[in-house]
Amino acid sequence: MKNAVIVGFGGMGNYHRKSLAKEPGMRAYGVYDINPEKMKVPAAEGLHLFHSFEEVLRDPAVDVLILSVPNNFHHDMAIQALEAGKNVISEKPVALNSKELEEMIAASKRAGKIFTVHQNRRWDTDYRIVKKSIADNLIGKPFYIESRVQGSNGVPGDWRCVKSSGGGMLLDWGVHLIDQMLYLVKSPVVSIFTHMLSIRFKDVDDNFKVLLRFENGLSALVEVDTWCLIPLPRWHVSGTDGTLVVRGWDNSGEIVRVKERTEHWEPGIVYTAAGPTRTMAPRPIETIEKLPLPHVETDELDFYRNVAAAIDGKEELLVKPSEALRVMNVIDAVFLSAKTGASVACHI
Repeated sequence: MKNAVIVGFGGMGNYHRKSLAKEPGMRAYGVYDINPEKMKVPAAEGLHLFHSFEEVLRDPAVDVLILSVPNNFHHDMAIQALEAGKNVISEKPVALNSKELEEMIAASKRAGKIFTVHQNRRWDTDYRIVKKSIADNLIGKPFYIESRVQGSNGVPGDWRCVKSSGGGMLLDWGVHLIDQMLYLVKSPVVSIFTHMLSIRFKDVDDNFKVLLRFENGLSALVEVDTWCLIPLPRWHVSGTDGTLVVRGWDNSGEIVRVKERTEHWEPGIVYTAAGPTRTMAPRPIETIEKLPLPHVETDELDFYRNVAAAIDGKEELLVKPSEALRVMNVIDAVFLSAKTGASVACHI
């Protein structure tokens, strides 16, 4: 049983408390937050209450720190904890740029301690559906992937709208979607182009589209929109043998796959709902088949189980620091593309 202290008891801090209550390999041992009001819930749950960060670091019973403080505090607190001999789980974004993350990784190597990032959306059902569909060759070789999340209320007026706190949607939702995409596509990113907007708060992004081109020829669109009242599908994946769509968080959707690959073109002009066109005429129904999305089982508690096992040297980390650094390198390039208005050539 590993003793975890949750540092920062906001929404995600309480999320970790609830999750660890279900996981026998790691338990919520204590909590530290600078706001006494936020300590009432953990006090009622019987958790140990720490009164300073230094007190957490001095306690020999603490095995791992879960940093769920504002993003701009991750770097310094993680390095302090690692140097004090503690293992560290950081909330995302793990850092504000790749240079900060490189320093955190170096500290973990010097200390010989586990350091990882809570990329919990690798366990999302919609993502696992897409991953399994591609792995099982249900749509052939994918050549274009669209991944997006769209809200309709704008950016909340909390830390997410403050640039110095690591606010903005790229560092909030974008870091999840980019992590998913890089974990899905096993090929280096060679080109990045960004269209980024700041509609409600001028200092941070609240809408963006990022086009990633991979060395293997696949292209991917990653999109976050906070002011969209008619959402597009969560996932739309085009493959050589079919198309997959996951419409939303309810995981509704389907796969439409080609049964006949030979195209039978009608002679002359074909009149369709789109007007006179053969190219955009609907495919004959007998040449396609519709399949349900595959069933997947996923358990986000696997993240904590893996960290506990990694501390004991029994497993490799599922979310490796090198993977987090790759994500941050892409994010750095996304910000550069947004600033210059140009595509960024890279090999990430």
